[in-house]
Formats: sequence, structure tokens, C-alpha cells
Amino acid sequence: MHSIRATARYSRALHATAELLTKLRLDFAFVGSVARVAWLGGEVSESSIDVIAVMNPEQKNQVAMMASNRGYRVDRGEIDASVELDLIPLNFVDEEGEVRVHVLVASNALYGRMVAARVAADEVSVVAAEDLALLLSVAEDEASDLAREALMHLPEFNRHALNERLRSIGLGTLVVAE
Repeated sequence: MHSIRATARYSRALHATAELLTKLRLDFAFVGSVARVAWLGGEVSESSIDVIAVMNPEQKNQVAMMASNRGYRVDRGEIDASVELDLIPLNFVDEEGEVRVHVLVASNALYGRMVAARVAADEVSVVAAEDLALLLSVAEDEASDLAREALMHLPEFNRHALNERLRSIGLGTLVVAE
């Protein structure tokens, strides 16, 4: 089992988001900093909390409405502006300050497969190491490159599975040596 360390505020945001999506009966998996901490260690203490959720377009409004009823700050203008991105931007409100939460709508087979292949990390789920490595492969910053390299050195990491995923979405140029 993978452990997720987070500051108190981020831990509250993480668990509130998991509870929100569970109440809506959505399948989901955390990505970004939460998945990185689950696989590589460290602490979730800054940036946003990112989660992929499988839902149909009508459920996007349900997520926003239920979030606003559960103490999140929901900006209707931000939601309207993010329609094309398949993203629901939320703000978890806490006495220590807000935490930005991005609910990414699993609108394609790749995201849906990532959620289906999720792994347990404490009381929540994160994407598989190979899926996190794929996401880090398309990021264009040094920290993502370093995290991807660290993931590939984990004993349970499956380079062949990563390469199959990269090829399946047309990113064969990012294939790694097996």
C-alpha cells in the first residue's frame, strides 16, 4: 500500500474531494502531486489537487452543485470558461486558506483506462505508476522529467506497459529502453 503524506489543509481537501466524488458514485483516481507523493514520497503541501473522474457531461453540473453545498467555493464563470477543457475547477475552503481542486473529466478512453487501473493509496486511489509516468512524459519541465525517471527505477515499474501506453496514443517517440 502506498502512503500519502500531506499538510493538514491539503489532507482535508484531499479527503473532502474523495468523499464528494464517492457520494456522487463516480469512479476516480488522483493524479498530479497526490499520485507523485504516493509513488515517490514527499508531502502534498502546495499547488492544486488534481483528480480524474469518469462521468457524463450532465454530471459536471452535479459535481459543481454538490461541491458548493459542501463548502467549496465554486465560481460559475470559471466553470463556464473551462467547458472546452473537460475540467471542473473548485476551491476547497479551509480556515487555513483555500486549496485549488481540478476535477478532470475522463472524456476519453485513455483517462477512463487510467481510472480503471488505479491503485489504493491510504484511503484513496491514485493512477498506476506507468500512467503517472505517461502524464509526466508530456509535461515540459525538469521536475516532471526527474519524477518520471524516479518512477522508472521503482521495482514494480513496468517499462513495457508504459511503452505500450505511449505507442497506443501516438507517442512512440517517448518510448523508453526496456
